[in-house]
Amino acid sequence: MKNTIRVERAIKDMTQAQLADLIAVSRQTINTIEAGKYVPSTVLALKISRVFGKPVNEIFELEEGD
Repeated sequence: MKNTIRVERAIKDMTQAQLADLIAVSRQTINTIEAGKYVPSTVLALKISRVFGKPVNEIFELEEGD
């Protein structure tokens, strides 16, 4: 699964730690999601999309084979 979290954070001038604090997870969780090593739960994906004010499907995208 691809995501645009890093880009969205840059637009808002936000660190991984700041995003993590806003959605009540660790910075490491944000790091692993950005790297594509961890697929977030639906609730977590919705929280992330709310922070950036965008629909989930604009932040997360399935890749072929997902």
